[in-house]
Amino acid sequence: MTSFDPSDPAGSAPRPQSLMLTFFGIHALGRGIALSASSLIDVFGQAGITEDAVRSTLTRMVKRGLLERHRRGRKTYFGPTPRATRVLRDGHDRIWHTGAVNRTWEGTWTLVGFSLPEAWRRERHDLRSRLLWSGFGPLQNGLWVAPGAVDVPEVVAGLGLDPCLRVFQGATAVAPTDARTVLQAAFDVDSVAKGYEAFLVRWSTEADEPADALVRQLLLHADWLDQVRQDPHLPAEHLPEDWPAARAEERFHELARRCEEPARLEAARALDVITVAVP
Repeated sequence: MTSFDPSDPAGSAPRPQSLMLTFFGIHALGRGIALSASSLIDVFGQAGITEDAVRSTLTRMVKRGLLERHRRGRKTYFGPTPRATRVLRDGHDRIWHTGAVNRTWEGTWTLVGFSLPEAWRRERHDLRSRLLWSGFGPLQNGLWVAPGAVDVPEVVAGLGLDPCLRVFQGATAVAPTDARTVLQAAFDVDSVAKGYEAFLVRWSTEADEPADALVRQLLLHADWLDQVRQDPHLPAEHLPEDWPAARAEERFHELARRCEEPARLEAARALDVITVAVP
């Protein structure tokens, strides 16, 4: 197990907002609590993040509707908003339920076609970001594809682009197109594999293990969530035999179990919390 080293070419240090969301996902999701700024500063300081960076991250996340402030006397506490809760639950499901290996694919695809005016650059960027986040890849100009059934209305909700979209679900590839052709055309399969391999390298030894259990848990979960977010959950049957996702997932679960109880005890000692309404 190892901490993140920003100079390591195999990976990069996670952004403070990514770490913050991960931390709230581990310690606040569904519990109806908010965490004090001071305890967050202490914990993140152990992870090498400065007090100024923590405070500015909290402020930005409030402005973006991800965190809500709660004041108790002279102290300030932060809890996830309903919007953040949806993101955190999605991340929780990706880690603990969906898994890294797709062995249940039934051979169908979801297709999204769109054509936006050239001047709509922001709208195009937002749509593509949503599609990438949801496991789609660009098959060709204006046509994106994802394995299995994807709830596209949920993915594009709030963008106001419904009249510009053409959505098909349950599509199958027929000759001369096959599943491997779709995967190679729409997804960077090699990059996904390298991400899992890099995760295994970073967490292969305990020599550089952070002393603080909360920091170990935070860095581990943030790194793994980043990997599964970059994986479109491609069907295992059409991937190389040595696909590293299963090995990486097994390593994550092993380390997560190992640090869970020490981190829970450390959280009980280190975190200053208050009870708030569950979003």
